[in-house]
This record gives sequence, structure tokens and C-alpha cells, in this order.
Amino acid sequence: MNSEVSSPIDIPTRIKKIVLQTPEDDDRPVYISGNFNDWVTQDFHYKMKKIDTGKYEFNFPERPEFDGELIYKFTKGDWSEVEIDRYGNRTPNRHWDDNKPIKHEKVAKWRKNWLPYRPSQLPQIHLISEEFEIPQLNKTRKIWALLPHDYNTSAEHYPVLYLHDAQNLFNENAAFGNWQIDKKLAVMSDYGIGKIIVIAVEHGEKERLQEYNVGKTLLGQGNGKQYIRFITDTLKPFVDKTFRTKTERNFTGIGGSSMGGLVSIFSGLIYPEVFGKLMVFSPSLWVIPKIKLGFLDFFEPQETRIYLYAGGDESETMVDHVTKLRKRLLKRESLEGKMKVKLSINELGKHNESYWSDEFPKAIEWLFFNNKQD
Repeated sequence: MNSEVSSPIDIPTRIKKIVLQTPEDDDRPVYISGNFNDWVTQDFHYKMKKIDTGKYEFNFPERPEFDGELIYKFTKGDWSEVEIDRYGNRTPNRHWDDNKPIKHEKVAKWRKNWLPYRPSQLPQIHLISEEFEIPQLNKTRKIWALLPHDYNTSAEHYPVLYLHDAQNLFNENAAFGNWQIDKKLAVMSDYGIGKIIVIAVEHGEKERLQEYNVGKTLLGQGNGKQYIRFITDTLKPFVDKTFRTKTERNFTGIGGSSMGGLVSIFSGLIYPEVFGKLMVFSPSLWVIPKIKLGFLDFFEPQETRIYLYAGGDESETMVDHVTKLRKRLLKRESLEGKMKVKLSINELGKHNESYWSDEFPKAIEWLFFNNKQD
């Protein structure tokens, strides 16, 4: 008995092709990010083909899911490298909802490392004190507050990030460059991820290493515990009383680089009830490669986010040390499900302010403004 095999019904699909022209071009590849790939910015499935200088094209696969309205933006691989208009402003999402087979688009300019910025969006830089008392160390220190640009006309309360080494954060005359956090915060505010108060504490010059060195390490006995106590017991209460802050731990972070990264780790581990966010760039783990974590088992675990960054061209041990630290933190049974650690490694990254500046907006976004499940 012969039986006929019915063939599946072909669902007609439309060929869709985007042709992009941009007068300002460079060597960075162009990607399309949109509602069809969950807005992933560096999705190699949506990398455009470079036809000529300033000209790219992309053919969407002939699949039914691309028949509906497409909503998208063009990037050079990250939101920090996204398209902008000719005045340097953010552009609205692009929409394609007609039946034409080809869509011609134009991008005037591109961001590069979150820049350029709009001066009107720059944070208000407020000098808290030239000589703020540090009773725990019997010293004084210069401390700054960077407030959102519209702080004085707003009634909002804001998350707070305490950062060490203020001399290198926004000072254009810094000897080794600076993180440009003022400019980065200006751009980020346009994208809804810059409304945050930064408290910047200057380091103690020749006393820096001793102040950021916690306990007994390869550098000898440090005063790090007293310095951390200053931030938790003296500075934070002052800041919360003086400015409109969100005081809870899940809105409070601490961060820094190198030895500042190391003291930030200890700040979060010793005072988990105070700090729920840690921004740790290129930490000097070599001074204490075997950080003891046993004391964490005595705390009631609370959700903590740690953004760990390392550059592959910093030292032979940097990437290895941060990778091992992440594994040790995630393996502790007492912290299971509570510790979120984002590890970011730039294989070409060197130990300097330029690379920490690159990482700053990404860390801010993930620590304070990312509600996605990791």
C-alpha cells in the first residue's frame, strides 16, 4: 500500500538587508544590537560586513522571527562605543517595520570609551574638606564628593560609591593620568546609569601603602583596618547625614585599584553589613596571596556583588591571582548563592589609569544598575 508523505508548508519570509554608511569610520567592527538578540552588543552573529571605508552591510537570515518589526542600534562592540549623532548626543532606537527588502541607514559619529561627553551633564564636584579628621589614624585628609549634575534641582536619593586614590580619579594634572570619572559619569547619566554619588578620598602620599595594607602582609604591618574603620564609622555617617544618600548596604559600594583594590576587598569582607558592592581593579594580591576567608563563615551571608578586573599585561601573576580569588569566594558554602562575582579580563591591559578608566563605566553599570540574573 503506497502512502503519500506530505511536505511541510513553506512559510514565506522576506529578505532583509541593512546598508550602513558612516562618514566617521575606524578599525573597530560594527555590530547590530536589537530586540532580536536581547540587545547583546558584541554578538558575532550580527557583525556587519565591511564593504568599503564607511560602508557596511548585513543580511538577516531568512527566518520568520525577522518578519516583524526590528528595533535596533549600531555599536562598535559595546554601549561605550555606541552610535551618536553629529552633535555627540545619544540617538533613539531605530525601527524597521515596512516591507522594503533594503534599509539604508547612516551613523554620523561613534562613541569611544564613553566619550565625548556633554558639559551640562558633568557631576558637581564638591570639596567636602581640605583636612577631614581621621581619628582612627590621628591624621587629616582631603575628601571630595561628586554629585549628580542635577542634584540641586532634584529630590532623589542616590547610591554611594567610596573610592580611594582621589588624586587619580578626575584630576587633569595627575602625574600618571586619571580615570576621568567626571566625564564618564556625564555620559553615563544620559543612559540612566550615572545617577550615583561618588565619595573620593585622597591617599596619604608616602603613607599610602601602609594605610591600604590590611594586617600583616609581605609589606609588613599595615594600618588598613583603621583606615577601613574610618570609612565605615566616621566618613559614611557624615556622608549619609550631609547628602541625600540611599544608606542601605545594597546601595553602598567601595572600590579602587592596585593597593586600593586590595583594601576594597577587605572592606567588603570585614564589613559585609556596610558594603554590598565592591569595585576591585588590579588588586595587589601578591602582598597576601592567601587571603584567609574563614571568618566569613561567622557572618549572616548577604548578597554581595564584586566586580573584579585584571589586565593580562600587568604582571605574570595578576590574572592568576584574581581568578583564584573568584573561585575561592564562589566555592565557600557559607556564601553559596549570595556572592556574585563578575570577572573582567583585558588580555592587553596594563597597570595604569587608562585601563581602569575604560573599566569604570562597565563596573558601575553591573554593580548598581544591572537587574539581570547572572
